[in-house]
Amino acid sequence: MLIHFDYQNFLHSQKIRSGISKDLIDQSDLQIKSIHQEIMTERKQGKLGFYDLPDQDISHITTYLDKIKTKFDTMVVLGIGGSALGNKAIYSALKVEKQLPRKVIVADNVDPLMLKEILDVVDLNRTLFNVITKSGTTAETMSVFLILMKILKDTFPQAYKEHLVITTDKDKGFLRDIVRKEGYQDFEVPGNVGGRFSVLSDVGLVSCAFAGIDISGLLKGAADMRVICESKNIWKNPAYFNGFLHYQYMRNGKNISVMMPYANALYDMADWYRQLWAESLGKKYDKQGREVFVGQTPVKALGTTDQHSQVQLYTEGPNDKVFTFLTVSKFGYDYEIPDLYPDREEVHYLGGKKLSLLLNTERLATEIALTDAGRPNANITFDKLDEKSIGAFIFMFEVQTVFTGKLLQIDPLDQPGVEAGKIATYAMMGKPGFDKERATINDYLKTRELRIKN
Repeated sequence: MLIHFDYQNFLHSQKIRSGISKDLIDQSDLQIKSIHQEIMTERKQGKLGFYDLPDQDISHITTYLDKIKTKFDTMVVLGIGGSALGNKAIYSALKVEKQLPRKVIVADNVDPLMLKEILDVVDLNRTLFNVITKSGTTAETMSVFLILMKILKDTFPQAYKEHLVITTDKDKGFLRDIVRKEGYQDFEVPGNVGGRFSVLSDVGLVSCAFAGIDISGLLKGAADMRVICESKNIWKNPAYFNGFLHYQYMRNGKNISVMMPYANALYDMADWYRQLWAESLGKKYDKQGREVFVGQTPVKALGTTDQHSQVQLYTEGPNDKVFTFLTVSKFGYDYEIPDLYPDREEVHYLGGKKLSLLLNTERLATEIALTDAGRPNANITFDKLDEKSIGAFIFMFEVQTVFTGKLLQIDPLDQPGVEAGKIATYAMMGKPGFDKERATINDYLKTRELRIKN
C-alpha cells in the first residue's frame, strides 16, 4: 500500500467514548452493500466518469508537451474551484520532493493585485497560459482570460496563440467556439466528470505533465486504489469506511471535519479536499426534495504551525469535530539538528535527531492530546510523496465523497448553491438574459440601503 489509513481513534474506546462502535458498522452491512451496488451501477452507466480516468490515453498530452516544453519554463493556470485546486495541490505536493524542472502558477481569483503579482514575476516569453473552464462562461476565469489575451496580443502580435492552450468542454461553449474559429491548442474537460472530480483528467494532467510530474504514475496510483475501493466489504474499503465514519459522526453532531497535514507539501491538498467535501455534501434538499440542510464543514490546519494557533480549541473547545492527520513517513530530504550546546539541557536533547523525526513526533503528540481529550481522530500515512501515493489519495477521497453522499441521500455531484451565486453575479455585471434576477437584486439593494440609513 502507498497510503495507510489508521482509523483506530475513530472507533469507540475508553478514551473516545463518542467513537463509532464496531457493532454499528457490522449492523450496517446491508445498507453499505446496497449503496455499493448503486455506485457500481452508476459507474457502468457512465454517471461517475472519474472512475474511468485511470484508464485514459494520455498520449495527446505527452505528444504536445514534448514539442513545447523546451520553449516554456512556466505555466499559468487560469481557473477556479475544480479547475484550479487540484492542479495546485498536486504541484505543491511534489514540486520539492521531485525537484520539478518547470513551474506551475495557479491564478484562481479575480484579485487585481494577485494578477499583477503573477505578471510581475513571470517572463512572458517563457510562459504558457492554460485557461480551464468546462462551460467557457465562468466569470472569474473568463475575465482574467480576456485581460491576458489582450496582453499576449499586444506583446506577441504574430505568435500570441503559441502562449495559450484552452481546456474546455469537448463539444460546446464559448471557448470551444474560439478553439474552432481561431485554432488554439485544446484539451478536454470530460462531459461526465464534474469539476471537483476532474483533477485526474486533462484539467489537472496537462499542468502536472508540464511541470515534470509522471502523470502515468498518478493514474497508476488511482487505478490501484480503485481496485481496493471495489470491495463491498467496508473493513477492506478505506473510502467506504472513512465515509461511513464521517457520516455517523455527522449524525452525532460533529459537523466539522479538520484535515491537518504534517507536511507543508500537502497543505494545498487539504484545500482540494475542502471543495470536494463541502460542495458535494452541503445540500439543502435530499433526493426526495425534502429540506435536510446536511453537510460537514471542512477546515484545514497545518502541523506543526497550527499546534500553536488551533489545537487549544481542538482539545478544550466544543467537541464537534473529527480530525484527519496526513503524515509522510519518509521525506526525500532531511536535516540533522546539530548539537551546538551540549551543556544546555534546554536544547541538547534535540541534537543529532532528524528534523522529520521532530515533525512526526509532534503529530503523534497532537494525536495523543486529542485522544486524551476524547476527540475522534484518524491518520493517513504516505510511505513517501510520489505520484502513485498522490493518485491513490485523490481517488480514495473521490469515492469516499460519493459514498457519503449516498448515505446522506443527497446528490453529491451537483452544486445548486454555487449556481445561485453565479446567476446573481451575471445579473449584477449586466449579462443579457438576467433581467428578472437583476430587478430582484435591485429591490434588495434598495431595501438594504434603507436599513443602513435607519
